[in-house]
Amino acid sequence: MLVRDAMSPVVLTIGPAHTLRHAARLMSGRRIGAAVVLDPDTCGIGILTERDVLNALGRGQDPDLETAHAHVTTDVVFAGPEWTLDQAAAAMVRGGFRHLVVLDGGGVAGIISVRDVLRCWVGAGRTAAPGSTAAVPA
Repeated sequence: MLVRDAMSPVVLTIGPAHTLRHAARLMSGRRIGAAVVLDPDTCGIGILTERDVLNALGRGQDPDLETAHAHVTTDVVFAGPEWTLDQAAAAMVRGGFRHLVVLDGGGVAGIISVRDVLRCWVGAGRTAAPGSTAAVPA
């Protein structure tokens, strides 16, 4: 199965001036864990995750004053829609993150999360992770 089969083509995009509270409200309302931050003036395409918001709050920062720009990850690993789910999962494990922005032809085509990968693997009847001998309970 390929990334294009598992990714969400509907992506929440925000600008760098969005406050963390506004970004969190949008992510919560859509029940998603990440927003793509588009900033053509500086970093181009970045990602703001629920973990970024949580870390800012944990440091005592004000979510009404802090902007996405100050917390966005710009060192993003991008996936292609033709990647296999195994390739996407391996990239997430290597990088220690749970979302990949999917680019196609230079533009954002979607986003894929660990949950999307797992949903496909379980739906396909996959019983173990690649190279694993442990069965996944049904």
